Amino acid sequence: MTARLVPPVVAALGVALLIACAGATEPRPGDPSPVLEALPRALSPGEQKIIAANNDFSFSLFRQLGADNADSNVFVSPLSASMALGMAMNGASGPTFDQMRATLGFGAASESEIDQGYKSLITLLRTLDPAVDFRIANSIWARDGFPIKPAFLDAGRTWFDAQAATLDFASPGAVKSINDWVSTATTGKIPIIVDQIRPDEVMFLINAIYFKGSWRAKFDPALTADAPFHGIAGDQPAKLMHREGTIRYLQTPTFSAVDLPYGNSAYSMSVVLPSAGQSVDAVLASLQADAWSAWTSQFRDTELDLYLPRLELTWGRMLIPELQALGMRAAFQAESADFSRMSSVGLFISTVKQKTYVKVNEEGTEAAAATSVGMTVTSAPLRTLFRVDRPYVFVIRERLSGTILFLGAIRRMP
Repeated sequence: MTARLVPPVVAALGVALLIACAGATEPRPGDPSPVLEALPRALSPGEQKIIAANNDFSFSLFRQLGADNADSNVFVSPLSASMALGMAMNGASGPTFDQMRATLGFGAASESEIDQGYKSLITLLRTLDPAVDFRIANSIWARDGFPIKPAFLDAGRTWFDAQAATLDFASPGAVKSINDWVSTATTGKIPIIVDQIRPDEVMFLINAIYFKGSWRAKFDPALTADAPFHGIAGDQPAKLMHREGTIRYLQTPTFSAVDLPYGNSAYSMSVVLPSAGQSVDAVLASLQADAWSAWTSQFRDTELDLYLPRLELTWGRMLIPELQALGMRAAFQAESADFSRMSSVGLFISTVKQKTYVKVNEEGTEAAAATSVGMTVTSAPLRTLFRVDRPYVFVIRERLSGTILFLGAIRRMP
Protein backbone atom coordinates (compact mmCIF):
# COMPACT_ATOMS: atom_id res chain seq x y z
CA MET A 1 0.00 0.00 0.00
CA THR A 2 1.37 3.41 -0.91
CA ALA A 3 0.01 6.86 -0.39
CA ARG A 4 1.24 10.29 -1.34
CA LEU A 5 -0.34 12.12 1.58
CA VAL A 6 -1.40 10.60 4.88
CA PRO A 7 -3.76 12.85 6.88
CA PRO A 8 -4.30 10.45 9.83
CA VAL A 9 -0.55 10.07 10.39
CA VAL A 10 -0.19 13.83 9.98
CA ALA A 11 -2.78 14.54 12.63
CA ALA A 12 -1.83 11.84 15.11
CA LEU A 13 1.87 12.64 15.14
CA GLY A 14 1.27 16.38 15.14
CA VAL A 15 -1.26 16.60 17.95
CA ALA A 16 -1.12 13.43 20.10
CA LEU A 17 2.61 14.06 20.66
CA LEU A 18 2.12 17.64 21.74
CA ILE A 19 5.70 18.36 22.69
CA ALA A 20 7.46 18.62 19.33
CA CYS A 21 10.99 19.69 18.52
CA ALA A 22 10.38 23.19 17.19
CA GLY A 23 13.22 25.40 16.02
CA ALA A 24 13.50 28.85 14.57
CA THR A 25 11.42 29.79 11.57
CA GLU A 26 11.52 33.00 9.59
CA PRO A 27 9.37 35.60 11.40
CA ARG A 28 6.32 36.96 9.62
CA PRO A 29 4.39 40.15 10.30
CA GLY A 30 1.57 39.50 12.73
CA ASP A 31 3.24 36.59 14.51
CA PRO A 32 1.95 36.59 18.10
CA SER A 33 5.36 36.31 19.74
CA PRO A 34 9.02 35.53 19.06
CA VAL A 35 10.02 31.96 18.42
CA LEU A 36 10.42 30.01 21.65
CA GLU A 37 13.92 28.58 21.35
CA ALA A 38 13.88 26.65 24.64
CA LEU A 39 11.55 25.68 27.44
CA PRO A 40 11.08 28.37 30.09
CA ARG A 41 12.76 26.07 32.59
CA ALA A 42 14.60 22.78 32.61
CA LEU A 43 12.42 19.69 32.69
CA SER A 44 12.36 17.97 36.05
CA PRO A 45 13.43 14.32 36.22
CA GLY A 46 9.78 13.39 36.76
CA GLU A 47 8.68 15.32 33.69
CA GLN A 48 11.42 13.70 31.62
CA LYS A 49 10.19 10.27 32.72
CA ILE A 50 6.57 11.15 31.94
CA ILE A 51 7.43 12.52 28.49
CA ALA A 52 9.64 9.54 27.65
CA ALA A 53 6.99 7.14 28.92
CA ASN A 54 4.24 8.95 27.02
CA ASN A 55 6.23 8.85 23.79
CA ASP A 56 6.97 5.12 24.22
CA PHE A 57 3.30 4.46 24.96
CA SER A 58 2.21 6.74 22.11
CA PHE A 59 4.10 4.86 19.43
CA SER A 60 3.27 1.45 20.90
CA LEU A 61 -0.45 2.24 21.00
CA PHE A 62 -0.35 3.90 17.57
CA ARG A 63 1.39 0.89 16.00
CA GLN A 64 -1.12 -1.48 17.58
CA LEU A 65 -4.05 0.61 16.39
CA GLY A 66 -2.48 0.71 12.92
CA ALA A 67 -2.24 -3.06 12.87
CA ASP A 68 -5.85 -3.42 14.01
CA ASN A 69 -7.18 -0.76 11.61
CA ALA A 70 -5.01 -1.18 8.53
CA ASP A 71 -7.74 -0.04 6.14
CA SER A 72 -9.08 2.98 8.05
CA ASN A 73 -8.09 6.33 9.51
CA VAL A 74 -6.74 6.57 13.05
CA PHE A 75 -6.55 9.69 15.21
CA VAL A 76 -5.75 8.93 18.82
CA SER A 77 -4.53 10.90 21.82
CA PRO A 78 -2.16 8.63 23.75
CA LEU A 79 -1.68 11.43 26.28
CA SER A 80 -5.40 11.48 27.05
CA ALA A 81 -5.45 7.70 27.47
CA SER A 82 -2.35 7.84 29.66
CA MET A 83 -3.89 10.48 31.93
CA ALA A 84 -7.17 8.60 32.42
CA LEU A 85 -5.38 5.30 33.05
CA GLY A 86 -2.82 7.08 35.24
CA MET A 87 -5.65 8.17 37.55
CA ALA A 88 -6.90 4.57 37.70
CA MET A 89 -3.39 3.32 38.41
CA ASN A 90 -3.41 5.21 41.71
CA GLY A 91 -6.06 2.74 42.87
CA ALA A 92 -4.30 -0.40 41.60
CA SER A 93 -2.07 -2.87 43.45
CA GLY A 94 0.06 -5.93 42.72
CA PRO A 95 0.27 -7.28 39.15
CA THR A 96 -2.55 -4.93 38.10
CA PHE A 97 -0.41 -1.92 39.01
CA ASP A 98 2.75 -3.43 37.53
CA GLN A 99 1.12 -4.19 34.18
CA MET A 100 -0.46 -0.75 33.95
CA ARG A 101 2.84 0.94 34.80
CA ALA A 102 4.74 -1.12 32.22
CA THR A 103 2.18 -0.64 29.45
CA LEU A 104 2.11 3.12 30.02
CA GLY A 105 5.89 3.11 29.55
CA PHE A 106 7.01 3.91 33.10
CA GLY A 107 9.30 0.93 33.64
CA ALA A 108 10.27 0.74 37.30
CA ALA A 109 9.47 4.37 38.16
CA SER A 110 7.92 4.83 41.59
CA GLU A 111 4.31 5.90 41.99
CA SER A 112 5.38 9.19 43.56
CA GLU A 113 7.66 9.95 40.59
CA ILE A 114 4.87 9.15 38.15
CA ASP A 115 2.30 11.27 39.99
CA GLN A 116 4.61 14.24 40.40
CA GLY A 117 5.57 13.98 36.74
CA TYR A 118 1.94 14.05 35.62
CA LYS A 119 1.23 17.07 37.84
CA SER A 120 4.14 19.19 36.65
CA LEU A 121 3.62 18.21 33.00
CA ILE A 122 -0.03 19.33 33.17
CA THR A 123 1.13 22.70 34.52
CA LEU A 124 3.82 23.05 31.87
CA LEU A 125 1.56 22.22 28.93
CA ARG A 126 -1.16 24.61 30.11
CA THR A 127 1.22 27.58 30.23
CA LEU A 128 3.75 26.93 27.49
CA ASP A 129 2.34 29.11 24.69
CA PRO A 130 -0.22 31.86 25.43
CA ALA A 131 -0.98 32.06 21.70
CA VAL A 132 -2.20 28.43 21.69
CA ASP A 133 -5.43 27.44 23.41
CA PHE A 134 -4.44 24.24 25.18
CA ARG A 135 -6.65 22.77 27.88
CA ILE A 136 -6.37 19.57 29.84
CA ALA A 137 -8.92 18.48 32.44
CA ASN A 138 -9.57 15.39 34.54
CA SER A 139 -12.59 14.21 36.48
CA ILE A 140 -13.78 11.32 38.64
CA TRP A 141 -17.49 10.44 38.66
CA ALA A 142 -18.74 7.90 41.22
CA ARG A 143 -22.08 6.28 41.92
CA ASP A 144 -23.78 7.93 44.90
CA GLY A 145 -23.25 5.79 48.00
CA PHE A 146 -20.47 3.66 46.52
CA PRO A 147 -17.52 3.31 48.94
CA ILE A 148 -14.40 5.03 47.57
CA LYS A 149 -11.23 5.30 49.59
CA PRO A 150 -10.45 8.95 50.40
CA ALA A 151 -6.75 8.51 49.56
CA PHE A 152 -7.66 7.59 45.98
CA LEU A 153 -9.80 10.70 45.53
CA ASP A 154 -7.09 12.84 47.15
CA ALA A 155 -4.54 11.49 44.65
CA GLY A 156 -6.80 12.40 41.74
CA ARG A 157 -7.29 15.93 43.03
CA THR A 158 -3.65 16.45 44.00
CA TRP A 159 -1.77 15.01 41.05
CA PHE A 160 -4.28 15.33 38.20
CA ASP A 161 -6.21 18.42 39.32
CA ALA A 162 -9.28 16.20 38.97
CA GLN A 163 -12.81 17.26 39.77
CA ALA A 164 -14.48 14.55 41.87
CA ALA A 165 -18.26 14.21 42.10
CA THR A 166 -20.89 11.65 43.07
CA LEU A 167 -24.05 11.18 41.05
CA ASP A 168 -27.22 9.13 41.19
CA PHE A 169 -26.22 6.82 38.34
CA ALA A 170 -29.81 5.55 38.07
CA SER A 171 -30.97 9.02 37.10
CA PRO A 172 -31.01 10.00 33.39
CA GLY A 173 -29.36 13.24 34.49
CA ALA A 174 -26.15 11.39 35.41
CA VAL A 175 -25.20 10.66 31.80
CA LYS A 176 -25.99 14.25 30.88
CA SER A 177 -23.86 15.65 33.70
CA ILE A 178 -20.82 13.62 32.62
CA ASN A 179 -21.25 14.45 28.94
CA ASP A 180 -21.84 18.14 29.68
CA TRP A 181 -18.52 18.24 31.54
CA VAL A 182 -16.70 16.62 28.61
CA SER A 183 -18.41 18.89 26.08
CA THR A 184 -17.41 21.98 28.05
CA ALA A 185 -13.83 20.77 28.46
CA THR A 186 -13.52 20.18 24.69
CA THR A 187 -15.52 23.29 23.64
CA GLY A 188 -18.25 21.09 22.20
CA LYS A 189 -16.00 19.00 19.97
CA ILE A 190 -16.62 15.80 21.99
CA PRO A 191 -20.28 16.14 23.02
CA ILE A 192 -20.80 12.55 24.19
CA ILE A 193 -18.39 10.12 25.84
CA VAL A 194 -20.83 8.06 27.94
CA ASP A 195 -23.88 6.64 26.13
CA GLN A 196 -25.42 4.90 29.12
CA ILE A 197 -24.55 3.72 32.63
CA ARG A 198 -25.01 0.02 33.32
CA PRO A 199 -26.24 -1.08 36.78
CA ASP A 200 -22.85 -2.62 37.60
CA GLU A 201 -20.79 0.45 36.59
CA VAL A 202 -19.78 2.48 39.61
CA MET A 203 -17.14 4.96 38.47
CA PHE A 204 -15.82 6.83 35.43
CA LEU A 205 -12.34 8.36 35.28
CA ILE A 206 -12.24 10.87 32.45
CA ASN A 207 -9.56 12.96 30.76
CA ALA A 208 -10.32 15.69 28.24
CA ILE A 209 -7.83 17.58 26.05
CA TYR A 210 -8.46 20.55 23.77
CA PHE A 211 -5.94 22.15 21.41
CA LYS A 212 -6.35 25.11 19.07
CA GLY A 213 -3.36 26.71 17.44
CA SER A 214 -2.86 29.03 14.48
CA TRP A 215 -0.06 28.28 12.06
CA ARG A 216 2.92 30.55 12.55
CA ALA A 217 2.93 30.87 8.76
CA LYS A 218 -0.65 30.52 7.52
CA PHE A 219 -1.81 29.09 4.22
CA ASP A 220 -3.46 31.48 1.76
CA PRO A 221 -7.04 30.23 1.16
CA ALA A 222 -6.87 31.59 -2.39
CA LEU A 223 -4.19 28.99 -3.16
CA THR A 224 -6.25 26.03 -1.90
CA ALA A 225 -7.35 23.92 -4.87
CA ASP A 226 -9.27 20.75 -5.67
CA ALA A 227 -7.01 17.78 -6.28
CA PRO A 228 -7.25 13.99 -5.98
CA PHE A 229 -6.07 12.26 -2.83
CA HIS A 230 -4.62 8.86 -3.74
CA GLY A 231 -5.92 6.73 -0.89
CA ILE A 232 -5.81 2.98 -0.37
CA ALA A 233 -9.32 2.65 -1.83
CA GLY A 234 -8.53 4.73 -4.91
CA ASP A 235 -8.60 8.41 -5.76
CA GLN A 236 -10.81 10.70 -3.72
CA PRO A 237 -11.50 14.44 -4.06
CA ALA A 238 -9.58 16.65 -1.65
CA LYS A 239 -8.79 20.28 -0.95
CA LEU A 240 -5.03 20.79 -1.00
CA MET A 241 -3.71 23.86 0.78
CA HIS A 242 -0.51 25.35 -0.64
CA ARG A 243 2.41 27.24 0.84
CA GLU A 244 5.96 27.75 -0.32
CA GLY A 245 9.03 29.16 1.37
CA THR A 246 11.36 28.17 4.19
CA ILE A 247 9.99 25.16 6.04
CA ARG A 248 11.69 22.74 8.40
CA TYR A 249 12.25 19.48 6.50
CA LEU A 250 13.69 16.01 7.06
CA GLN A 251 14.35 13.17 4.62
CA THR A 252 15.19 9.55 5.48
CA PRO A 253 15.32 6.44 3.29
CA THR A 254 11.75 5.51 4.21
CA PHE A 255 9.97 8.84 4.61
CA SER A 256 10.22 12.60 4.37
CA ALA A 257 8.70 15.02 6.86
CA VAL A 258 7.97 18.67 7.48
CA ASP A 259 7.53 20.42 10.82
CA LEU A 260 4.90 23.17 10.88
CA PRO A 261 4.90 25.34 14.02
CA TYR A 262 1.99 27.01 15.78
CA GLY A 263 2.10 30.23 17.78
CA ASN A 264 5.55 30.74 19.27
CA SER A 265 6.72 27.34 17.92
CA ALA A 266 6.38 25.48 21.21
CA TYR A 267 3.78 23.28 19.50
CA SER A 268 4.06 21.99 15.97
CA MET A 269 2.61 19.47 13.56
CA SER A 270 5.05 17.00 12.04
CA VAL A 271 3.78 15.67 8.72
CA VAL A 272 5.30 12.31 7.77
CA LEU A 273 5.07 11.14 4.14
CA PRO A 274 6.21 7.60 3.21
CA SER A 275 8.73 7.45 0.37
CA ALA A 276 7.75 5.98 -2.98
CA GLY A 277 7.40 2.21 -2.60
CA GLN A 278 6.96 2.48 1.19
CA SER A 279 3.66 2.04 3.01
CA VAL A 280 2.15 3.69 6.04
CA ASP A 281 2.42 0.31 7.79
CA ALA A 282 6.17 0.22 7.14
CA VAL A 283 6.56 3.71 8.58
CA LEU A 284 4.47 2.74 11.61
CA ALA A 285 6.68 -0.29 12.21
CA SER A 286 9.75 1.95 12.32
CA LEU A 287 8.30 4.48 14.74
CA GLN A 288 10.03 4.11 18.08
CA ALA A 289 10.53 6.84 20.66
CA ASP A 290 14.34 6.82 20.44
CA ALA A 291 14.35 6.89 16.65
CA TRP A 292 11.72 9.63 16.59
CA SER A 293 13.78 11.78 18.97
CA ALA A 294 16.80 11.38 16.70
CA TRP A 295 14.81 12.19 13.55
CA THR A 296 13.16 15.33 14.95
CA SER A 297 16.58 16.72 15.88
CA GLN A 298 17.49 16.58 12.18
CA PHE A 299 14.82 18.96 10.84
CA ARG A 300 16.50 21.71 8.81
CA ASP A 301 15.20 24.89 7.16
CA THR A 302 14.65 24.11 3.50
CA GLU A 303 12.99 25.91 0.60
CA LEU A 304 9.85 23.85 -0.07
CA ASP A 305 6.69 23.83 -2.14
CA LEU A 306 4.17 22.34 0.32
CA TYR A 307 0.71 20.95 -0.38
CA LEU A 308 -1.31 19.71 2.59
CA PRO A 309 -4.92 18.47 2.66
CA ARG A 310 -7.61 20.23 4.57
CA LEU A 311 -8.87 17.72 7.08
CA GLU A 312 -11.81 17.30 9.42
CA LEU A 313 -12.12 13.96 11.18
CA THR A 314 -13.97 12.41 14.10
CA TRP A 315 -12.74 9.09 15.46
CA GLY A 316 -13.65 6.82 18.33
CA ARG A 317 -12.75 3.38 19.62
CA MET A 318 -12.70 1.10 22.64
CA LEU A 319 -8.98 0.72 23.43
CA ILE A 320 -9.06 -2.40 25.60
CA PRO A 321 -7.95 -4.86 22.85
CA GLU A 322 -4.89 -2.74 22.06
CA LEU A 323 -4.03 -2.22 25.72
CA GLN A 324 -4.31 -5.96 26.35
CA ALA A 325 -2.02 -6.64 23.39
CA LEU A 326 0.52 -4.26 24.95
CA GLY A 327 0.51 -6.21 28.23
CA MET A 328 -2.19 -4.56 30.35
CA ARG A 329 -4.36 -7.60 31.08
CA ALA A 330 -5.13 -8.02 34.78
CA ALA A 331 -6.92 -4.66 35.03
CA PHE A 332 -9.63 -5.86 32.63
CA GLN A 333 -10.27 -9.27 34.21
CA ALA A 334 -12.85 -9.51 36.97
CA GLU A 335 -11.09 -12.48 38.57
CA SER A 336 -7.62 -10.90 38.72
CA ALA A 337 -8.00 -7.10 38.82
CA ASP A 338 -6.76 -5.52 42.04
CA PHE A 339 -8.04 -2.00 42.64
CA SER A 340 -8.09 -2.41 46.42
CA ARG A 341 -6.56 1.04 46.91
CA MET A 342 -9.57 2.54 45.10
CA SER A 343 -12.38 0.81 47.02
CA SER A 344 -13.07 -1.95 49.51
CA VAL A 345 -15.40 -3.45 46.87
CA GLY A 346 -13.78 -5.49 44.08
CA LEU A 347 -13.47 -3.56 40.80
CA PHE A 348 -12.14 -4.04 37.29
CA ILE A 349 -11.86 -1.77 34.25
CA SER A 350 -14.75 -2.58 31.93
CA THR A 351 -14.34 0.18 29.34
CA VAL A 352 -11.58 2.40 27.98
CA LYS A 353 -13.29 4.55 25.40
CA GLN A 354 -11.66 7.37 23.47
CA LYS A 355 -13.22 9.87 21.09
CA THR A 356 -11.22 12.44 19.13
CA TYR A 357 -11.75 15.33 16.72
CA VAL A 358 -9.34 17.20 14.46
CA LYS A 359 -9.71 20.00 11.94
CA VAL A 360 -6.80 21.23 9.83
CA ASN A 361 -7.31 24.26 7.61
CA GLU A 362 -5.52 27.35 6.32
CA GLU A 363 -5.63 29.06 9.73
CA GLY A 364 -4.28 26.23 11.86
CA THR A 365 -5.45 23.17 13.75
CA GLU A 366 -8.19 22.42 16.25
CA ALA A 367 -8.18 19.08 18.02
CA ALA A 368 -9.86 17.47 21.00
CA ALA A 369 -9.88 14.14 22.79
CA ALA A 370 -11.75 12.54 25.66
CA THR A 371 -10.94 9.22 27.30
CA SER A 372 -13.30 7.48 29.71
CA VAL A 373 -12.19 4.62 31.96
CA GLY A 374 -15.23 2.78 33.34
CA MET A 375 -14.97 0.82 36.60
CA THR A 376 -17.31 -2.12 37.28
CA VAL A 377 -17.89 -4.15 40.46
CA THR A 378 -16.49 -7.69 40.66
CA SER A 379 -16.23 -9.29 44.09
CA ALA A 380 -19.56 -8.32 45.58
CA PRO A 381 -22.99 -7.46 44.22
CA LEU A 382 -23.68 -3.76 44.03
CA ARG A 383 -25.82 -2.59 46.96
CA THR A 384 -28.39 0.04 46.14
CA LEU A 385 -28.58 2.72 48.79
CA PHE A 386 -31.96 2.64 50.59
CA ARG A 387 -31.91 5.19 53.37
CA VAL A 388 -35.21 5.48 55.26
CA ASP A 389 -34.75 8.92 56.73
CA ARG A 390 -38.01 10.56 55.65
CA PRO A 391 -41.76 9.71 55.95
CA TYR A 392 -42.60 6.23 54.74
CA VAL A 393 -45.33 3.61 54.36
CA PHE A 394 -45.14 -0.01 55.46
CA VAL A 395 -47.31 -3.07 55.02
CA ILE A 396 -47.59 -6.20 57.14
CA ARG A 397 -49.05 -9.02 55.09
CA GLU A 398 -49.38 -12.73 54.67
CA ARG A 399 -47.19 -13.29 51.68
CA LEU A 400 -48.64 -16.46 50.10
CA SER A 401 -52.29 -15.42 50.13
CA GLY A 402 -51.55 -11.76 49.71
CA THR A 403 -53.66 -10.87 52.71
CA ILE A 404 -52.77 -7.48 54.11
CA LEU A 405 -52.73 -7.45 57.87
CA PHE A 406 -51.57 -3.97 58.69
CA LEU A 407 -50.79 -0.76 56.87
CA GLY A 408 -48.70 2.01 58.31
CA ALA A 409 -47.59 5.51 57.41
CA ILE A 410 -44.77 6.98 59.47
CA ARG A 411 -44.44 10.72 59.16
CA ARG A 412 -42.42 11.30 62.34
CA MET A 413 -40.60 9.22 64.93
CA PRO A 414 -42.92 8.26 67.84
